[in-house]
Amino acid sequence: MRSVVFLSSLLAFFASAVYGTALTYKLGANEKSCFFAFVEQKGAKVAFYFAVQSGGSFDVDYTVVGPNEKVILDGSKERQGDFVFTANDVGEYRFCFNNEMSTFAEKMVDFEIAVENEQRAQLPSKQGSSPEQTSVLEESILKLSAQLSTINRNQKYFRTRENRNFSTVRSTERRIFNFSVIEGIMMVTMAGLQVFIVRFFFQGARKGYV
Repeated sequence: MRSVVFLSSLLAFFASAVYGTALTYKLGANEKSCFFAFVEQKGAKVAFYFAVQSGGSFDVDYTVVGPNEKVILDGSKERQGDFVFTANDVGEYRFCFNNEMSTFAEKMVDFEIAVENEQRAQLPSKQGSSPEQTSVLEESILKLSAQLSTINRNQKYFRTRENRNFSTVRSTERRIFNFSVIEGIMMVTMAGLQVFIVRFFFQGARKGYV
C-alpha cells in the first residue's frame, strides 16, 4: 500500500510541474486558426512544436503572441518547428497558424503546446528513506522524463517523414496513372486517325478508278 501511495505522489509531482496539449488540426484553404495556453506563473517554460503532415508544399505560416500582444515567434512557409521560450508575463498566449497563402490546398498540422513551471513541486519522501535517497531517485526520474520526451519527439519526427514520403508516393502514383490514361487515349486516337486516313485514300482511289 505504501508503494502505491508513493507512486501516486510521483504522478502528482509531474502533473503539477508540466501540463500541455497535443492536437491534430485540419487547416482549410485561406484559413487562420489560433489556439491558446494560459501561463499562471512568470518565468515558466513554454514548449511549442508543430509539423505539417500533409497538404500543398507541407508549409504553413505561424505566429506566437504574448499577453501584451508582443510577437514572440513568427515564421512563414515553415514545414515544422520546435521551440522553447520563457514566459515573461502571466496571461494568455496565442499560437496561430495561417494558411491564407494557399488557395485550394488544405493542411493537416500536428502541434503540441506544453507549459512547464521552473519551480517543481517537492517530491515527497518515502517512509524510512533518507533525503539523499529521495534526491537520487528524483534525479533519476527527471532524467528518465527527459529521455522519454526525446523519444516522443523522435517519434513525431519519423511520423512526419513517413507522412510526407507517403504523400510523395501517392502523388507520383497519381501522375503515373494520369500519364498512362492520357497515353492510352492518344494511342487509340492515333489508331482511329490512321484507319480514317487509310479509308479516305482507298475511297478516293476507287472514285478515280471509276
